[in-house]
Amino acid sequence: MKKIVMTGPRKSEIVEAPIPKIKDNELLVKVTYTGMCHSEWYPWSVAAPGEEFGHETVGVVAECGSKVTDFKPGDRVTGLGGGGYREYIVMEPDKTCHVPDNLKDEDAIVEPLACLLSAALKMKPEMLGDSIAVVGTGYMGLGMISLFKAMGYADIIAVDLRPEARENARKMGATEVYSPDELPSYYRLDWDAIGCPDLKRDGHKTDIFGIGFPNVMEFTGTESGLQLAGELACAHGRLGIGGYHNDSLRTIDYKLWNFKAITTINCHERRIMYEAGLCKRCLMLLSRGIWKFTGMTTHVYSMEEFDKANEDMENHRGNFIKGVVKS
Repeated sequence: MKKIVMTGPRKSEIVEAPIPKIKDNELLVKVTYTGMCHSEWYPWSVAAPGEEFGHETVGVVAECGSKVTDFKPGDRVTGLGGGGYREYIVMEPDKTCHVPDNLKDEDAIVEPLACLLSAALKMKPEMLGDSIAVVGTGYMGLGMISLFKAMGYADIIAVDLRPEARENARKMGATEVYSPDELPSYYRLDWDAIGCPDLKRDGHKTDIFGIGFPNVMEFTGTESGLQLAGELACAHGRLGIGGYHNDSLRTIDYKLWNFKAITTINCHERRIMYEAGLCKRCLMLLSRGIWKFTGMTTHVYSMEEFDKANEDMENHRGNFIKGVVKS
């Protein structure tokens, strides 16, 4: 079979490898598509020879182990594990999901969807009609907006540097869209808005609860985006951090966050079997039309175009929202 292997920073090659052998309780899956995740862009840009990437897969069962009862050859499947940028992977049945008949392969790549659902459950509205700001409206931010809309948030304010990303956010259900420098002053509770903090417990000179948002979700993965998200939270607000900050350390104004007494929530998920359950729930929500988040794949690449695909994702070429690599 063919698989993609890195030869160094920003450069890969396709090599031949044996088709994996499966155990009694495993599935051999012929990969159809592997979704591109921005969490792997930085590792790709600094990769060492021999490194491999890919974790968002959808495909067709090619072979079942003797103890497998819930799947058969020919079933369309997705889920967690196995590795992705190769023609065949091994999957475990309890981390594998059947793809509903009414979903296209590229819409059923479920791993990032489960990440979004996990984040949304950590940031669910306290009351129907609550407001929330979403900073960063790439693929994950757009999925978050559409999911927040389904969950009962009313005013969803989207912030992104790129005009096309802001327009995408509006299509997904954002009620207001802004670039960072267009934000109204009453949406940012920063030091300029606060002035001199009053700690005497006899009241505040500024309406620190009326400026900003009680709920803010960050999906930029950048230091500037994280800083902005912190400024948008009102006093005692919640800040969900969904961006994957893996390229360097982050410096934030914790004095500001500290004074505002905001709650920060790391919205990443590391409980694998919990996330496997979310995968099944996501596919049900999409299949029934409860979560309207399909048709987001904007770019399809061959395995030979893997490096170009990462460059396109890096530079957001052609209104890049989601890319997939076809095996």
